[in-house]
Amino acid sequence: MWDRLRQIVEENDTPAGKAFDLSIQALIVLSLVTFSIETLPDLSPRTQKWLYGVEAATVAVFTVEYLLRLTLAERKLKFAFSFFGVIDLLAILPFYLATGIDLRSVRLFRFLRLFRAFKIVRYSKAIRRFHRAFIIAREELVLFVIITLMLLYFSAVGIYYFEHEAQPKQFASVFHSLWWSVATLTTVGYGDIYPVTVGGKIFTFGVLLIGLGIVSVPAGLVASALSKARAMEDASDELSGSRNR
Repeated sequence: MWDRLRQIVEENDTPAGKAFDLSIQALIVLSLVTFSIETLPDLSPRTQKWLYGVEAATVAVFTVEYLLRLTLAERKLKFAFSFFGVIDLLAILPFYLATGIDLRSVRLFRFLRLFRAFKIVRYSKAIRRFHRAFIIAREELVLFVIITLMLLYFSAVGIYYFEHEAQPKQFASVFHSLWWSVATLTTVGYGDIYPVTVGGKIFTFGVLLIGLGIVSVPAGLVASALSKARAMEDASDELSGSRNR
C-alpha cells in the first residue's frame, strides 16, 4: 500500500502520478482564483461564505497531501525544511492558526513541481545554465552590489547637503534622502521628492547618468555569463558525443 502511495505522490512516471500532480495544480489555480476574488470590494455574505468553503476544501486536500509527502519521505526532516516542504507548510498553516497573515499566494511557487512532473529537459537545462551563469559572474555581481550600495549612500548624502535647507521636510536626514536616491539611481523617478535648488538639479543629473549604467551593467554581466555557460554546455555535449562514438 505504502509503495503504491509513494509511486502516486512522489513519482511521476505513471499515469496515476501525473494525474495526482495535475489535480493538485488545478486546486492551486482554483485557490489562487478564489483568493483574488476575495480581494474584490462589496462581496455579498453568500459569496464570501462560498469562497470560504472552497478555501477550506482546498486546504483540507493540501493538508492531506503535505502529511502524505511527509510520511512517505525517507528523510522527513530534510523534506520538512526543503524548499517545497516549507512552501507547502506556509500555504496551509495560516488557515489553522488564524494569524491574519494570508500566504495563499505562495502556492504559486508550487507550480515548479511541473518541471519534475513532465520531465521538461529543455527547461532543466536552462535552469542549470542560469545557475552556471551566476556562478561565472558571481564575483562581478557581488562587486557591483557593493558599489551600488556605496553609490546609494553617497547620492543620499549629496542630495541631503544640496536640498536640506530648501526642503527640510522632504530631505530631513540622510535616511529620508535614501528614498530619493533609490528612485533616482534606478531611473524610476517617481517625482514625489525632487530637487529645487540649482546645485541639487545638477547633482541629480550626474546621479541619473550613473543610474543608467547601474541598470545596464548587471544585464550585460548576466548576458555575457549566459553566453559562456552555453558555450561550456555545447563543448561538454560535443565531448560526450565524441566519447559515445
